[in-house]
Amino acid sequence: MSDAAQPTAAEVRAAADAVKAAIDHHLAAVERRSGDDDPAVYDAFNALAAAAEAYDELLYDRHDEVTPFEIPGEQDSLPPYNGPDEPHALSVLIRRDYAVAEPQRLLAQAQRLADADPDDRDGSGAVVVGGSVHAALGVLFGEYEADEIASRHTEFGLEEGDSTLWVAAADELPEAGEWLAAPFDDADPELVVCRFDVSAVFDEDDLDDEPEGPAHNVG
Repeated sequence: MSDAAQPTAAEVRAAADAVKAAIDHHLAAVERRSGDDDPAVYDAFNALAAAAEAYDELLYDRHDEVTPFEIPGEQDSLPPYNGPDEPHALSVLIRRDYAVAEPQRLLAQAQRLADADPDDRDGSGAVVVGGSVHAALGVLFGEYEADEIASRHTEFGLEEGDSTLWVAAADELPEAGEWLAAPFDDADPELVVCRFDVSAVFDEDDLDDEPEGPAHNVG
């Protein structure tokens, strides 16, 4: 960008003030929320994301610097949204990849859980985990919610890989048990309202851009 097209210091300062105001507005909306799907919180979130993205761009253009904010953006890999304007139901599709980095740590954690639960013992009173990673994973994921495992993965001897979360719209909930036999077969990218990805490839992209200056971390 040429010097003539660069934002002024006052414009950068104004964008920073807008972020501060958006943070206050978002916090106030959260404190007054009427429920998990309060539209005021949703609107305040979007306003904060927009203000943070605008500030990040101006800061980079003026000072060749970036913020630590990660703003969810449109995914080029998804087709345009083609779902209902006002969804009455939604599906949350989550994939998280892990490497079993420390099998002994995983086995030890599963053993501890099995020892605490007499239902996990066989007829002879021995704990049914042994040296099987397969059995240990069954114990671990049977005991903890997926979000808790994600936040404590190192404790369980796991190493994070890529992850993605899709929020897909629907007109109504499916019948109970309708999709359990094949839960991911009907995932329609055209019904995805928003998507959030985490991947080391984003960090690699930043490193590739380093010779030309700091890279935006938006994704």
